[in-house]
Amino acid sequence: MNSVYAQRRARLAAQLGPHAVAIIPTAPERPRNRDSDFPYRHDSYFYYLTGFTEPHAWLVLTGDGHSTLFCQPKDLEREIWDGYRLGPEAAPGALGVDAALAVGELDARLPRLLENHSAVWYPFATHSGLAARVEGWLAPVRARVRFGALCPTQQNDLCVLLDEMRLVKDTHEQDVMRRAAQISAGAHVRAMQTSAQMLRAGQDVREYHLEAELLHEFRRHGAQSVAYNSIVAAGANACVLHYRADTAPIRAGELVLIDAGCELDGYASDITRTFPANGQFTGPQRALYDLVLASQEAAIAATRAGARFTDPHEATVAVLAQGLLDLGLLDKTKVGTVQDVIANRAYFPFYMHRTGHWLGMDVHDCGSYVEPAEIGQVSQRRDPLSGEIIQDRPSRILRAGMVLTIEPGLYVRPGADVPAQFHGIGIRIEDDAIVTDTGCELITRGVPVKADDIEALMR
Repeated sequence: MNSVYAQRRARLAAQLGPHAVAIIPTAPERPRNRDSDFPYRHDSYFYYLTGFTEPHAWLVLTGDGHSTLFCQPKDLEREIWDGYRLGPEAAPGALGVDAALAVGELDARLPRLLENHSAVWYPFATHSGLAARVEGWLAPVRARVRFGALCPTQQNDLCVLLDEMRLVKDTHEQDVMRRAAQISAGAHVRAMQTSAQMLRAGQDVREYHLEAELLHEFRRHGAQSVAYNSIVAAGANACVLHYRADTAPIRAGELVLIDAGCELDGYASDITRTFPANGQFTGPQRALYDLVLASQEAAIAATRAGARFTDPHEATVAVLAQGLLDLGLLDKTKVGTVQDVIANRAYFPFYMHRTGHWLGMDVHDCGSYVEPAEIGQVSQRRDPLSGEIIQDRPSRILRAGMVLTIEPGLYVRPGADVPAQFHGIGIRIEDDAIVTDTGCELITRGVPVKADDIEALMR
């Protein structure tokens, strides 16, 4: 396993330049309240290069490939309270780094490690105070120039290099993400079935009951955490995009939207399913659900290597726009043709988010959405709704190994021009896709997506 991280460090070092140094900190611990921290979660960039999950750690990597880890020293008294530490002595053997030192030596050692290098790389705007610390380490280097020392003259954003590396997932990453997706799919199945079973038994069912089923299934299969706060939205709550699981009752005849995924070994999964609380869609629910599913199928068909990142979204919008006209949610006499609906974004009151995002170590993973080779090609347009001038650049060209979500939705809030049978219905269907040369691999279909299959599962 260490070879995976060593290979990544070597790839990064080759891009730094021969006389450069990169500095990568992990995340700080964050207090929750008095004498209690939030559960610790490492920094994604740091973990990508080390596989190390302890706090108070730094990686220093030089352009010739030499790696130095700074970490907490062994301390038997503190380990009684806070847990075991790897320590600098064991770190090279355990992690494959070239050297390891106690983190208390960081400020004393960094000026010497920076001396006689031409450039320093670190992640910009990701760690509060990091730029000031780098300046502090450079000050004593500059003070030694009278003795012949060279001080770095360039500071570069390490995110530029690491984002591109992380955007295309290697086979190890894909395997972990498939497992995370499998666990999360099982959790959604469990929540669906629990909803129907509790309602059939005449029990009081709340959003938090289903959230509890999700969390139990995540941990039961070894996931360390949720990848993000779980959304369990009953009835009209599904029209709130970032709703949190709360105390609202789950009622027969209403839909439930669950957007939840686990994090496994540092990698996120992200699944949304919308299902009838008692296992049986009503006519209006089924009509909207089938429309959203058809739009997702169009987006899936548009997801393949060589396509643009925006292609799935455009495919989704085309299907949703026609469906909104067909179902009477948009009035043809007021909004015009389907082309008019798309051009004027008349669908926006019902569909206000994009169809996907990058997925990886972070649920909204790093990586540019603009094609790097075409970044200079800029066009302007005026947004038909806000009137704002938008700067458009060519969308990213998808490559095999990129991972993204495909998540269309419809959210129908009550309105004078909105048919009453659709009021308060919110639907989103989300799957995780690994881009391949011929299409994409959906890794989250362990939970049903077709309406008939959902009803069969819940029976």
